[in-house]
Amino acid sequence: MDHNHNAREWQVSMPEDAAVSAEHKAAGAGQASRAARAWAWPASCAAMFRSKLSGFAEKMIGAADYSGKAVYGMKVLLALTLVSFFYYARPLYDGVGGRNVVWAIMTVVLVFEYTVGGSMYKGFNRTVGTISGAGLALAVHWVASKSGKTLEPVVASGSVFLLAAAAAFSRFIPLVKSLYDYGVTVFIITYSFVAVSGYRVEDLAAMALQRISTISIGFAICIAVCLLVFPVWSGHDLRLITTRNMDALADSIEACVDNCFADDTKRPARDSRSEGYKLVLGSKASEDAQASLARWEPAHGEFTFRHPYHLYTKVGAAMRQCAYCVEALDGRDVLVVPDFLLEAGGAIAETGVRCVRVLREASRSVATMTASGALGVAVADMDAAVRTLQIDIRALPSKLLLLSEDPSLAEASMALLPMALLLIEIATRVRGVVDAVGTLASAAGFELVEDGDGHEKFEVLPLENLRCSDASTVNLPSTATGQPLSRARNPSSDQPV
Repeated sequence: MDHNHNAREWQVSMPEDAAVSAEHKAAGAGQASRAARAWAWPASCAAMFRSKLSGFAEKMIGAADYSGKAVYGMKVLLALTLVSFFYYARPLYDGVGGRNVVWAIMTVVLVFEYTVGGSMYKGFNRTVGTISGAGLALAVHWVASKSGKTLEPVVASGSVFLLAAAAAFSRFIPLVKSLYDYGVTVFIITYSFVAVSGYRVEDLAAMALQRISTISIGFAICIAVCLLVFPVWSGHDLRLITTRNMDALADSIEACVDNCFADDTKRPARDSRSEGYKLVLGSKASEDAQASLARWEPAHGEFTFRHPYHLYTKVGAAMRQCAYCVEALDGRDVLVVPDFLLEAGGAIAETGVRCVRVLREASRSVATMTASGALGVAVADMDAAVRTLQIDIRALPSKLLLLSEDPSLAEASMALLPMALLLIEIATRVRGVVDAVGTLASAAGFELVEDGDGHEKFEVLPLENLRCSDASTVNLPSTATGQPLSRARNPSSDQPV
């Protein structure tokens, strides 16, 4: 009895209604959890589908400039709508030759490009190729018709064979390939079509004239929409590519120098800016394409007629030469600088700072299309820093003789030499970028402006005309961001050497 009594002491007696309510609550909670699990699966599927769709759209359209691409789509829609009126309006339909109006629609689809230069290039080549092909086909048809019924197909077929082969061969000529490749293709198509059709069509001249007129209508509508509705200029895009690459190259040099002279007690996180040179190395194709298309654009804004767009590619080539050296500089280990070589380490850091300043001044000059003396002064400062660095390098062997008893310090000192030589080579190639910018400024007629120091001329002095102060008077103890140079430590103590 005592055992049964003790067994009941821990049991809690509940009213019957409360027990039923608890059972109902438990059942409701179970049903809610099952409903939540049932809803979670389609929700996760919908989220995954949305993620996949956004990823696919990003791959197909690109990660940036959605607004520009949307505007381009609306411009194409507007051009197609305008040219469709020639098909739906009976007077316009009859005036351009009836069903031949389809050539105008095809011209809009084939000619309309994202930039004005692209549309001008394709439209001009298509129109000129059509006119020349149709005109030459009419002339050959007249000659063939005078040759008699027997020789007419022979003359027509032979002319197609000879002229098409000659036109196809001309596409391998560099000048023709860069400027008129699309036009040669249209010429081959038009000439073959008209010449072969002349054997069966009676009024060949009317057919050729209708084809020329419809294609001209489509070209005119494309150019009107491109020029009047949010125009996108290839020349402007080319200048943006050049200045963006120059700024990325400057940021890459600055980040690489900062990484090399970081504190030796902790390895800093890798600066993403140090890989900016990759943007420069991978932009040759886009620069060449934009420069080729920009030559077809009319004068607009700061870009005058016959603007030297080809010189922007020269600037890009000079930047790529510099980027190859920056690639060798990227990823180098942190340098530890002994106290007696702080001056040499400071000269290395100062050379990097001066190179960065020169590139940013050159980028500002190209972006604003102005020329001031600030760029020449920046180049003079860079050359002076290079001279100082060269003096410190020449003095390095005599200083290393004092470290024969401490190999660790000698090794740390020798690590400065590759870094110094790379910075000197980078400075030399930065001067090549400045020379290319100077040539562009002279040919494009950049506006001369007076900077804050009163300099008015865009002038870069020759290297041999620059004077450099003695190395003993230089005090350069910091890197591009102002952080102190890391010092080598004696292995037997915590004090700097």
